[in-house]
Amino acid sequence: MQELVNSINAIIWSPALIYLCLGTGLFFSIITRFVQVRQFKEMIRLLLSGKSSEKGISSFQALAVSLSGRVGTGNIAGVAAAIGFGGPGAVFWMWVVAFFGAATAYIESTNAQIYKEEEDGVYRGGPAYYIEKAMGQKWYAWIFAISTIVACGVLLPVVQSNGIGDALVNVFGNGGTVTSFMGEIALTKVYAATFIVLILGFIIFGGVKRIANFTQVVVPFMALAYIIIACVIIGMHIDILPSVFMSIITDAFTPMAGFGAAIGWGVKRGVYSNEAGQGTGPHAAAAAEVEHPAQQGLVQAFSVYIDTLFVCTATALMILITQSYNVIPEGSSTFIVQHLAADVVISGPAFTQIAVDSVLTGFGKPFIAIALFFFAFTTILAYYFIAENNVSYINRTIKIPALRFVLKVILMSAVFYGTVAQPSAAWGMGDIGVGLMAWLNIIGILIIFFMAKPAIKALKDYEEQQKAGVTKFTFDPKKLGITNADFWEERFAKENPQVSKAVNEDATTDNNGTNKDTTG
Repeated sequence: MQELVNSINAIIWSPALIYLCLGTGLFFSIITRFVQVRQFKEMIRLLLSGKSSEKGISSFQALAVSLSGRVGTGNIAGVAAAIGFGGPGAVFWMWVVAFFGAATAYIESTNAQIYKEEEDGVYRGGPAYYIEKAMGQKWYAWIFAISTIVACGVLLPVVQSNGIGDALVNVFGNGGTVTSFMGEIALTKVYAATFIVLILGFIIFGGVKRIANFTQVVVPFMALAYIIIACVIIGMHIDILPSVFMSIITDAFTPMAGFGAAIGWGVKRGVYSNEAGQGTGPHAAAAAEVEHPAQQGLVQAFSVYIDTLFVCTATALMILITQSYNVIPEGSSTFIVQHLAADVVISGPAFTQIAVDSVLTGFGKPFIAIALFFFAFTTILAYYFIAENNVSYINRTIKIPALRFVLKVILMSAVFYGTVAQPSAAWGMGDIGVGLMAWLNIIGILIIFFMAKPAIKALKDYEEQQKAGVTKFTFDPKKLGITNADFWEERFAKENPQVSKAVNEDATTDNNGTNKDTTG
């Protein structure tokens, strides 16, 4: 099984995908004139001013839901793996993919808002929706939807729950073992898996609103607590902080584990963590209640900063500043750097737990276990939300009433398996899910850009309204030449009946003012 997973990953995560992620982010950064920098102040304003409705969640809730998907095991165990296999220089490439990825996040999330739909009293959307409506390729949209259901319903939750199980074993030990078809399993993991599945079932059977309400409280609180602890540890070693930054930068270009390893692991874990271009963030973006699609694109761009530049950097600095890491090229048996015992698992939370515990003795391991539980658990909720959106997309064509129930059962089973599985198998399955979605989504948003440029048109329209000093933003897709944005067309017509009437009359009149025959 492990060999099969590794073989598939070697194909999906070839250098082509690594450079596609970086190149796409750079391309959209240039095209948007680095919107992730120019509109930073507006991002903050939007976070504080958005409101929810009966049909949609607020910008802050959408940020919390998307952050719950972005901030997870990747921020703790993923960063450790990037350093362990790619060296300190991998952190630099995580920063690079986050900075450029913020522009990609703007594009995909604005697309999701433009082409969203209202279903059963809530907003739904995402790559499958905008691929169908903007590209006009329903078959491609179906491939993405099915791939996302498999990735977010089965493969990715395995990684998140596995991090929880490993962290708890590091705190409490095995607690005994039980024999199963997977071999010897620690009872601590079995108890944890049972508890997680029960809580998960209670929340996901409660619907999207319950997910949003839970994550908007938990995610910001835990992220803030995590960063505060990181600041305490960094502050206690402030004298060596400059040398740590220097090691990150110098190793990025003269990497100890090889140039390909530094870039590869940095980009792979960067994309896994911040999810820019992966196609997960747009689902939460589509659910938001906003005045203009570009607003949610800006909010989602900001979420990439929070995830990688804040949380991932906090983890990396704690690990490097306390020298709580080993570096060994993947597939090698020889350590390049060894500060810890050889049996410390790299693809897990151990580096981070040891780093905190080395300064705050007796507190580090349980604190990271608690933080990882909430980060990973809310990420699993976000994955369910994303998978359910794609089930809804499929149900638009083929009505399968039991599909949502089946998804919940499969997700809960995957979470139980992931909690008790070995880390290498779990991470391999997760990488397949991330890579598959990234390939499909990035190709999709690039094709959509060259076909119609909807997100760019929306950005230009939004910035023109900003300059005009409007108090309430509006979005008229017809005026911008954007087709198939049915939701926004109907909203604009309802809120601006006179303007809509004039546009419709103009559409049925030829250049000479003669009424066209519209009877067919």
